Amino acid sequence: MNAPNPEVTVIADPVDTGAARAALTERFESLLIRNRAALLRLAASHTRNASDRDDLLQDIAVALWLALPRFRGECAERTFMFRIAHNRCISYVVRRRDLASLDDVVGEVADPAPGIEAQLVDAQQSQHLLDGIRQLPLAYRQVVVLALEGLDYREMAEILGISDSNVGVRLNRARALLRERLGDTA
Repeated sequence: MNAPNPEVTVIADPVDTGAARAALTERFESLLIRNRAALLRLAASHTRNASDRDDLLQDIAVALWLALPRFRGECAERTFMFRIAHNRCISYVVRRRDLASLDDVVGEVADPAPGIEAQLVDAQQSQHLLDGIRQLPLAYRQVVVLALEGLDYREMAEILGISDSNVGVRLNRARALLRERLGDTA
């Protein structure tokens, strides 16, 4: 097991006092603010439209709020958060597996506001990559998304409950599949 993180304040019972609840709320909000973009990308990799992404993000936030009082500092707070987010994404995928999304039938409506050409190219490339990631088998999608968020093999292994070497194998296979599906630009 990892050594406790000395920078983390552990709150045993957040409803004990108003001060403890305020500290928990501040910690929760800080964690969400620091990691909002990463959580949005994680949720987007498991959903097909912005509405579903936002719903999944809300589920992740609720799960994090409920789990945060039990955080014991045995890993980094970010790793703890990603583990919770990962579990919510898996639950989402399982729940949605048999349901057809309206987006599959109609297609997502693009934002009509014109943007700077470079931003458009970046957005198209990002969307192309995201589409490729969404097509990966779930086990590969998980490691790719976590790797893109800058987590190392050890952190990914801890989040996914697999070995470091298994993370490496999955990541290499996922990269090969992405290269094959997207052309050699991945």
